[in-house]
Amino acid sequence: MSGRRSDTRDRIQQIALELFAEQGYENTSLREVADRLGITRPALYYHYKTKEDILVGVVEDLIRSIDELLDWARAQPRTQDARMAVLRRITDLLSTRWRPLIKFSQTNQRFLDTHPIGDQLRNRMLTMVSVLSGPEDTLVRQFEARLAVLAVVIGSVPALFDLDVTDEQRNAVALEVATKLLREA
Repeated sequence: MSGRRSDTRDRIQQIALELFAEQGYENTSLREVADRLGITRPALYYHYKTKEDILVGVVEDLIRSIDELLDWARAQPRTQDARMAVLRRITDLLSTRWRPLIKFSQTNQRFLDTHPIGDQLRNRMLTMVSVLSGPEDTLVRQFEARLAVLAVVIGSVPALFDLDVTDEQRNAVALEVATKLLREA
C-alpha cells in the first residue's frame, strides 16, 4: 500500500513540476494539477495541502539524492577512474531524475531565491560541485574539478545553448568537455 501512495506522490510531483515549468509556479493552481492528473482535488489534498508542499517535497527528494551521491563519491578512492565515475553519475542524474527540477528552476528562480528550501538546495549544489577535489589539490586542480562538474550541470540546461541538438547530444558533449578538464588536471 505504501508503494502505491509513494507512486501517486511521485506522479503528483512530476505533473506539478511540468505545469510549474510551463506556466510558472505562481500561475499554476492545485486545481490544474488535479485536472492534469485526472483526479479530484480532495484526492490531491490527501497527499499535498498546497503547491508549496509539492515543491518542497520535490526539492527535499533532490537534496536526498545529492546526499546519496556525495556519500557514494566520498567512499570512492581518490583516483582518476573514480572521479570519472562520479562525473558520469552526476551526468546520469541530471539527464534523468533531476531533469524536471532543472526545467522548473529555469522559469521559477524567484521561488527558489525566496524560499528557505532554495538555500538548502544551493548549499548541496555547492558541495556537489566541490566533490571531485580535495584541500590537498592545487588551487588550479580544485578549480578545474569544479568547472568539470559545472560543465555537466550547465550542459543539462537547454536554455543556455542556441544549438540544434538533442538533450542526449548536449549532455554527451558536456561530459566530454568535463572529462577533458579532469584529464588535464
